[in-house]
Amino acid sequence: MKTPISFLGGLTAEQFLSEYWQKKPLLVRGAFPDVGPHADLAVLSALAQRDDVESRLIESRAGRWFVESGPLRPSRLARLPESDWTLLVQNVNHHLPHIADLLWQFDFLPYARIDDLMISYAPPGGTVGPHFDSYDVFLLQVGGRKRWQIGSPDNQRLQEGAPIKVLDSFTALDTWELAHGDMLYLPPKLSHYGVALDAGMTYSVGFRAPTVQEMATQFLVHLQDSICLDGMYADPGLRPVDAPARIGDDMVEQVAAMLERIHWDRDTVADFLGRYLSEPKPHVFYEGPDAALDFDAFADAVVEQGIRLDLKSQILFTDDAVYANGERLETGAEDAARWQQFGNARHLAGAAVSDGMLDALYEGYEAGYWQLGESRPAAD
Repeated sequence: MKTPISFLGGLTAEQFLSEYWQKKPLLVRGAFPDVGPHADLAVLSALAQRDDVESRLIESRAGRWFVESGPLRPSRLARLPESDWTLLVQNVNHHLPHIADLLWQFDFLPYARIDDLMISYAPPGGTVGPHFDSYDVFLLQVGGRKRWQIGSPDNQRLQEGAPIKVLDSFTALDTWELAHGDMLYLPPKLSHYGVALDAGMTYSVGFRAPTVQEMATQFLVHLQDSICLDGMYADPGLRPVDAPARIGDDMVEQVAAMLERIHWDRDTVADFLGRYLSEPKPHVFYEGPDAALDFDAFADAVVEQGIRLDLKSQILFTDDAVYANGERLETGAEDAARWQQFGNARHLAGAAVSDGMLDALYEGYEAGYWQLGESRPAAD
């Protein structure tokens, strides 16, 4: 927390969180001069053609917005003009290991809050219009130049009828031109407007900020799967009625008393959060190994090679439990520190694997949640 971080301009994590996080923008010149092979138009186009990847194509023509969602046909991508469009691909960290490595450098922030690394490509004039995000975002310029204008956090009136969330009006209060390697942090709800000056990419590290309504809805779904109430509605004292369509007061009171038996506590909430925040998005699927080792061979191999999380996997933990991809794992208290290390580092050396972990590790290996070896896989 007290070590200066180069991509935060030499600020410590503590300084950044205290002075900037959810408070004001931060521009860092040369934050990431080397990001490895660029996820350029060719790479993003290939991803945008896949049905297991979320992508969008946004065009601006004659003052109107046009949006297409992927998968996109190669012939459609080949017809794009020389300016005024943007191709956006979500969760590129799920598909390119070096992009995942970049995302997890933000590990001074809770993994439960990190969403994904989205990459957009835009030729000159490409933009998604003036808008605001409901979450924190780091915008890293990779190749080319982009002009970012920052407006007011109070500007949240959207254009009616537009297919994307674009502001009805926008007044710039600050303007910055970002070149390759420069990064801009923006807090939630701050209006901003980016326009590509040259062809290039924006790597966007976004954060989860669920609405209260969303969390409440999902928590009720969680309760539905976990509660068990005995008894059945009964009315042995029922008397004849003269208005049979009326729901009687006695019924309302009895059902209200039944529902008052639904209780939850902090442990219930913690269990919900572990499952909910580690659960993959609906389009994410896992594949186990083509020729899975049997348990004994796996046990020998994991001790020798170690284990690493799949790029699409997430492990989160509380003091009492470990969660992987929406599931609570069966782990012993004696191995808590090892599982926590696995979640924090996203890999675990073979020497750190205990016999007590092997059953859960083997199940996850068969499901494709993690693979043998500490080294990163090649890009798919």
